[in-house]
Amino acid sequence: MLSEATRQKIDALIRKYPHPRSALIPALWLAQQEAGYLCPEAIRDVAEIFKLPTNEVYEVASFYTMLYKKPVGKYVIQVCTNISCLLCNCEEIMAHLENRLGIGPGETTSDKRFTLMETECLASCGTAPVAQINEDYYESLTPEKLDRILDSMK
Repeated sequence: MLSEATRQKIDALIRKYPHPRSALIPALWLAQQEAGYLCPEAIRDVAEIFKLPTNEVYEVASFYTMLYKKPVGKYVIQVCTNISCLLCNCEEIMAHLENRLGIGPGETTSDKRFTLMETECLASCGTAPVAQINEDYYESLTPEKLDRILDSMK
């Protein structure tokens, strides 16, 4: 499943670390970039490269919210729901997104444009409420600000 180019990148990662297993998370990230998510075949291939049981690699993958175990939309919206964001109305942000997109946490819009997720902490407590959309942070969110951000995403 994984291309030879991705396998070579993973091998190069492994050589950077004194303990090969230290490269597991970056390797899963590379596999996800290629496949779009960590499908069973990608997890199996990574396990094979690391000479680990498949279920052990899946356990690592399932711990991290940035590693997707099912297909996601073009834009993955992760809303922080930890204490700082909770105190700054992240519930309003989540409700607004659910209403606007017509989906709940863990779901993807029918056009495959957006996936909505709750996340435990995005480490931006001073600018709560915060969301991460793909690799970008959006801070001090309001429903109006969020609408402008979503409208700009084609």
